[in-house]
Amino acid sequence: MQNNGSGRIAYIDYLRVVACFLVMLVHASENFYGTDNSVGLASNCSMLLNESNRFWVAFYDGFVARTCVPLFMIASAFLLVPMKPGTGMGSFYKKRFARILPPWIFFSLLYCLLPLLWGGMSIEQSLADLKHLPFNFPSMAGHLWFMYPLVSLYLIIPVVSPWLEKASAKEELIFLGIFGLSTFIPWIHRFLYPEIWGECFWNGFTMLWYCSGYLGYLVMAHYIRVHLDWSRRRRAITGALCFLAGSAFTGWAFWHAGTPGILIETPKLEWAWEFCMPNVVIAAFGAFLLFSCIERKESPAFISGLSRLTFGMYLMHMFFLVPIAGLVIGGNPAEPRLPVWLAIPTIAVATYVCCALATRLLAFLPKSKWFVGC
Repeated sequence: MQNNGSGRIAYIDYLRVVACFLVMLVHASENFYGTDNSVGLASNCSMLLNESNRFWVAFYDGFVARTCVPLFMIASAFLLVPMKPGTGMGSFYKKRFARILPPWIFFSLLYCLLPLLWGGMSIEQSLADLKHLPFNFPSMAGHLWFMYPLVSLYLIIPVVSPWLEKASAKEELIFLGIFGLSTFIPWIHRFLYPEIWGECFWNGFTMLWYCSGYLGYLVMAHYIRVHLDWSRRRRAITGALCFLAGSAFTGWAFWHAGTPGILIETPKLEWAWEFCMPNVVIAAFGAFLLFSCIERKESPAFISGLSRLTFGMYLMHMFFLVPIAGLVIGGNPAEPRLPVWLAIPTIAVATYVCCALATRLLAFLPKSKWFVGC
């Protein structure tokens, strides 16, 4: 691990820049199998219109980009765990939540109100979203689901940090083994039994509940940072093999489940795409190892500057992605204005550039950290 004079870790900057783009690549892909393209995200039901869409969505969304969310989780935990000596729970919460809550609230309100200006939603829908806002994300901002597990991760860090400071490599591996077992639960639910290990209508907390979910990525990040003393060559080989194996299965799973022209429930089509499933965990572990092979002492100013903008870019990107996708697709996902293999990355790249420019301009405003986080 190498960091520059400001305390930044160079390869984490690269990771954030790439992971932010992968988020947009995922959402660009969803326009080619979702049945409601007005919000640019997959809806409850999906339909692949032809074999080309089937293959390229599986490739871009499944194989290339499915690790985006785990990479952000690992990066956050990598930088924050264990907490700095002398940092209490209150001061940790104050610092972390002061950075993410105001921009999150600001953009949540924008997604409830701003589409009214161009007729993107009705007054009734806007009011419904505002009423819904204290409980969940707005209807046009499904990507903000990510903020809730991120907050959960921040809440648990002061609790697990003291243990991680004292835990041995073997103890952390035991926990990661239990976490690994928990990643099979969605498949057990789908293919074997709907309720397992204590689940029933009066108890939704399975036996492995407290060792599952994104907490596993937090411990993984700490284990990599503190205990994984591998050579660059070993990290590169292992990382490449893990990423290719996990991502290949993830892409194949979507391709296998989808049949062009058949309406299918989206969870059935995305049966192996949850972010805490074995294949995605393996791919994310591999991807992170590959990024750790970047041994620059500091990232170029362009990369470090772009890395600082990624939170604001993530928050706003649906405002750009939806109209850009509309222009590229031209109202017909089966025959977009560009071939599908080119349309998906074009939507993602154009969205990324627009978000980077917009966030950079907003960052010049006074108190910009309160609405774009930088």
